[in-house]
Amino acid sequence: MKLIALCHAATASMRSGGFPAADEPAEGRLEPRGFARIATSPHLAARQTAAMLGGDAVPDEALRDIDHGRWTGRSFAAVQADAPTALADWLARPWAGTPGGETFDAVCTRVGGWIDAGDLPEIVVTHPMVIRALLAVTVGIGAEAAMRIDVAPLSTVVLSRHRGWRLQQLGGRLD
Repeated sequence: MKLIALCHAATASMRSGGFPAADEPAEGRLEPRGFARIATSPHLAARQTAAMLGGDAVPDEALRDIDHGRWTGRSFAAVQADAPTALADWLARPWAGTPGGETFDAVCTRVGGWIDAGDLPEIVVTHPMVIRALLAVTVGIGAEAAMRIDVAPLSTVVLSRHRGWRLQQLGGRLD
């Protein structure tokens, strides 16, 4: 079995630095592909990116972005102005989550349940933090190591499963 995880197209908060809102649109283009089964985060940028692939994409709540709590929809600059110590703490330990938000462990639990449920699609369109959680759950890397992986817009992670999960490709593009 092979699973492709595609990071959604860039958003304004990705370009400027911030904590995206669920209704933030994607900025970018992607050529249609011939995937039969696509799962996507219910967030707008992921759904728009999945629509660019063509075919029917099924939104799945397990693939939603990490909840950034009170910082959702705010820029890093705005958070820095209001809560510099809290932002510094988050930058030092992003896996611990934002105030009122979700931890990386919680995302891993959610994504792990989705993986364990089986019946996986060919491709999943989701967010950088969810892709890091996919890597943590499938190939067994810890939270701190996962946070050191850059997941660029429209980049892919390819995983395969044969007697256990294996990382085939990190940071590629759809061909």
